[in-house]
Amino acid sequence: MAPAGRRGRVIASLALSALAGVLAVAGFAPYGLWPLTLLSLALLFAACGRAPSIRRGFALGFAWGLGFFLAGASWIFVSLHDYGDMPAGLAALATLLFCAFLALFPAAAGALGAAASNPTLRLLLALPLAWGVGEWVRGWIFTGFPWLAVGYTQVPDGPLAGFAPLVGVYGAGYLLALVAALLAWAATRHASLALRLWGVVAAAACCVVGLALRDANWTTPAGPPTSVSLLQGNVSQDMKWRPEATLATLRLYARQAAAAPARLIVMPETALPIFESDLPETYRTALADLGRANGGDLLIGMPTGDLAGAYYNSVLSLGTAPTQRYSKIHLVPFGEYLPWRPLWGWVLDVLHIPLSDFARGAVDQRPLAIGGQRVAANICYEDAFGEEIIRQLPEATVLANVSNLAWFGDSLAPWQHAQMSQMRALETGRMMLRATNTGLTAIIDARGRIVAALPLFQPGTLSGSLQGYTGATPYVRFGNAPVLAFWAVLAVVWLALYPRGRGCTAAQAATAALRRRP
Repeated sequence: MAPAGRRGRVIASLALSALAGVLAVAGFAPYGLWPLTLLSLALLFAACGRAPSIRRGFALGFAWGLGFFLAGASWIFVSLHDYGDMPAGLAALATLLFCAFLALFPAAAGALGAAASNPTLRLLLALPLAWGVGEWVRGWIFTGFPWLAVGYTQVPDGPLAGFAPLVGVYGAGYLLALVAALLAWAATRHASLALRLWGVVAAAACCVVGLALRDANWTTPAGPPTSVSLLQGNVSQDMKWRPEATLATLRLYARQAAAAPARLIVMPETALPIFESDLPETYRTALADLGRANGGDLLIGMPTGDLAGAYYNSVLSLGTAPTQRYSKIHLVPFGEYLPWRPLWGWVLDVLHIPLSDFARGAVDQRPLAIGGQRVAANICYEDAFGEEIIRQLPEATVLANVSNLAWFGDSLAPWQHAQMSQMRALETGRMMLRATNTGLTAIIDARGRIVAALPLFQPGTLSGSLQGYTGATPYVRFGNAPVLAFWAVLAVVWLALYPRGRGCTAAQAATAALRRRP
């Protein structure tokens, strides 16, 4: 084939790979079309399975990842430009570079898969393993960005959701990649028809086992249900921190709390845009009296500490129980703190983010004994990290996430974030309460299903029944350790087989060359 024709085919394959990456986003909330994510991965793996070189595998994975993250994390631009006041061109460039960095992980999976010479080894061992490890590494490197891990597409009703209490989101994502690889392998011509049929059967078996596991009860109800109310103030981000709007915000949440006679009332992240030390004593006393009148407590998001020293993104309780606090541990780089200040100090001159230098809370904080429950509080971004959530378990009976997602506007971010909360509920066998400023405020049951929610960008109060749970799922007990150990075994197998496969290929090539000699 002429070089121009070959280049055209390469460009077309990369474009199709990028479109497949865009297609994969449909599997996440709010769309929930998880078969499209499975199809997208199968298309990517099939292409990488035929890749003639490591470079081509890398390029295919990178194109897929760029399409995937640009489509799925487009809300980064909204945050930087619309609310961070970054110029549009610079915000677009920053979003592109960040998504290009994230695309390196599927690119690495494609390259590692293409490194295996045997097609079966590529599809059934190398690609799913490299994919799973890549998502896990992305979840912690440079403080981690676990957003859009493909295991989330299984929440709440995907066939592999039943594996989440055992192996967490990364284990579920690996299994989804394995099913995609089996389907891609079944579509190749490298194996006999019988073996390809076995590939389809194995993929179906994974799904059947996952469906059966959905009926398993890993935790048990603890005590009678109690009443809960989640407040959504819908305070616009451009007004939230203005001093002239502070009094109106305080009055808004006081009215909402007074109209919600629940035993546990939860306000969003930084609902009160004022330091605890500056909160009027009469206001504080009124909230505490309200909690006591309801026979319970209020959980309030607000900054603690002071600008002169360390300050924290916190929640604190007022009411029947003694006042307790939880301060955010996992902070957002460039949003809540500035890493490597000598190098990145100029970012503060471009972005206009109030209180952008929070201190970290202590790692060993325990659940809050409030409202008749033991509440494992987490703030905004923290519920994206499953192994950090389980630090407070199995002691906690319920999970509660408070967030302010006004930074991301009317984008995919609120839906995707709620889906991560659903996964945390499923992993832990606990209900999850989500109190947000602009949405998605929701009550999620212990099987990861949203049982009630408020509309986005409307003030309101979501009231319902809260059931605490005791016990521990396997994921609560062991975290990601079993999955990592299994991957380590697979890596050893891969390393043992790879040189042998490469040597066999080299021998075959040498034999063919000898046969061609006159």
